Amino acid sequence: MATVKETRIPGLGVRFEFEAKDGTRIGVLHRAGGRHDLVIYERDDPDSPAASVSLDEDDSRTLGELLGTPQVSEELARLQQRVEGLAIDWLTLPEGGPYSSGTIGDTQARTRTGVSIVAVVRGDEPIPAPGPAQELAEGDTLVVVGTPRGIERLAEILRTG
Repeated sequence: MATVKETRIPGLGVRFEFEAKDGTRIGVLHRAGGRHDLVIYERDDPDSPAASVSLDEDDSRTLGELLGTPQVSEELARLQQRVEGLAIDWLTLPEGGPYSSGTIGDTQARTRTGVSIVAVVRGDEPIPAPGPAQELAEGDTLVVVGTPRGIERLAEILRTG
């Protein structure tokens, strides 16, 4: 089995890369919201993609099944049943948004939506387990945990107040 390199990309997700037996470098970027980017890199320049395909959640599941990963799908389904109704997402504070110069407490996220802000990513710096006094800034990415409906509501609140 090939060695897989994992790289967290703040604000985007997690990229996994490996080198196939024929020397081709292949990468998969797991984005927030279930999207994936499948990338094949140039042989002469390992940082330049030769081809890239964006896949939504259904496309990703279909490709995984075609590649023979039903065991992974079954295990994920078992894990999901343990935390039924729980989701994690990354929400970026919009430019000029009502909370882009406030604090986490100002959003009243947990009270209004039941969603917890478990980390803030500012540039390349993660701020884990922030408290209500944590200041927010435009472009910050909030790592949130809650129900899908609660997360949708929080995204709306961050945009409109």
